[in-house]
Amino acid sequence: MGKAIKLGVIGAGSATFSLGLVRDLCLADSLRGSLVTFMDVDRGRLERILDLAQRYVAELGIDLRFEATLEREAALRDADFVLNTALVGSHTWEEEWRRLADQLGFYRGLRIQTHLHQLDLMLSVARDVERICPNAWLIQSSNPVFEGCTIIARETGAKVVGLCHGTYHGLPRLCDAIGVPFEEVEWEAPGVNHWVYLTHFRHRGRDLYPLLDEWIATKAADYWRDFRGGFSDTQLSRAAVDHYRRVGLMPIGDASRCFSEWYYHVDLATKQRWWGHLGGFDSELGWSRYLARLDARLDQIAAVAADRSARVTDAFPPERTREIQVPIIDAIANDHPGIFQVNVRNDGAIPGIADDVVVEGKALVDAGGIRLLQVPRLPEKLMRMVLWPRIQLAEMHLLAYTSSDRAVLVQCILDDHRCQTLEQAERAVEALLALPWNQDLAVRFGAAPAPLPEYALKEGVLA
Repeated sequence: MGKAIKLGVIGAGSATFSLGLVRDLCLADSLRGSLVTFMDVDRGRLERILDLAQRYVAELGIDLRFEATLEREAALRDADFVLNTALVGSHTWEEEWRRLADQLGFYRGLRIQTHLHQLDLMLSVARDVERICPNAWLIQSSNPVFEGCTIIARETGAKVVGLCHGTYHGLPRLCDAIGVPFEEVEWEAPGVNHWVYLTHFRHRGRDLYPLLDEWIATKAADYWRDFRGGFSDTQLSRAAVDHYRRVGLMPIGDASRCFSEWYYHVDLATKQRWWGHLGGFDSELGWSRYLARLDARLDQIAAVAADRSARVTDAFPPERTREIQVPIIDAIANDHPGIFQVNVRNDGAIPGIADDVVVEGKALVDAGGIRLLQVPRLPEKLMRMVLWPRIQLAEMHLLAYTSSDRAVLVQCILDDHRCQTLEQAERAVEALLALPWNQDLAVRFGAAPAPLPEYALKEGVLA
């Protein structure tokens, strides 16, 4: 027998994710009798996922209860776990800002808008959790996991853990390439979210890095000749291998596409060189394909929802996803110990990184909570070339958010390799704050600073 829990899901209108969550819950025998409260601001999408979830468990004859609400407090009341998967403005805001940023010379846009809005939402949810259900675990599953969980851990008492599926997609792909079953591999991939590196990679005591090097030397060229360059190809891309050679450890999952090297990201032709025909998941071609597939999936969900004679379980069979939200909930609620890749406060687990920075790594999860496993100090080269610069970037974004200082916001853009002049950075900030949905940001960051008087611009005055 297991323990029934209450789970509040914020942003449940994300139907693809929510249906996957329902499937995983149905396959977790020890969570029978649990109540899931879906919350979203979109009534239509909320009612659709509620209907599909109720039909799903009815078809399987499983004891799970679902309800829906437009009010966050109702979703949090008496919750044991809270899952935040919400994206403010959905992809619509992101795409419009990306288009404007492209026009200003920032190929593929700037992430700062999404970060500012998401940090607002994440902190708001965390403070509500702290107030309404202080004993609940807050599971943060929408980006930016790194910056968002770090500021939640610093500014609230909420028990937060960030989850990302990148490692669980990338590592099996790598194991398959070298002919080793992922389930039998011993591995560790510490770092910060989207920037994790394979420090331990063994099978039955055998170091697997030589097998990886052999694949690169003998098979990579043939693979790269035909690969498409979508999400599943990033782990074995030319870029991933080049980065591995530069820093000495293989990047895993999203780390195989989120690099600091500017020369991977100059334009579409450059991206295609490093990531194949589509130019990778984040190129204009790769991202368009992702959005098209997402729309097709949503159309499929809508069609099944509208057809009362259709069996939901036929369209979406009860098979486990690669997400780990439900296994972690079960591990804590029912004391089923497991080792999972998570994002929590460092607190000394990774030497050389401040305790109050949220890091990613393996953790023991059970009824006692979530405890990161200590790892040896990472190579100095990796720390200096990758992790410390990435942490500094996150701290700059957090400073911009917490200080509402326009100069810091401008500096975040100036530090981007695509920025050529101060005027370009200022124009980007002005364009960002002028968007109709960014009125709150315009108020927070105020008007542009007054220009220097003419006398101050004369030669020698500022020397």
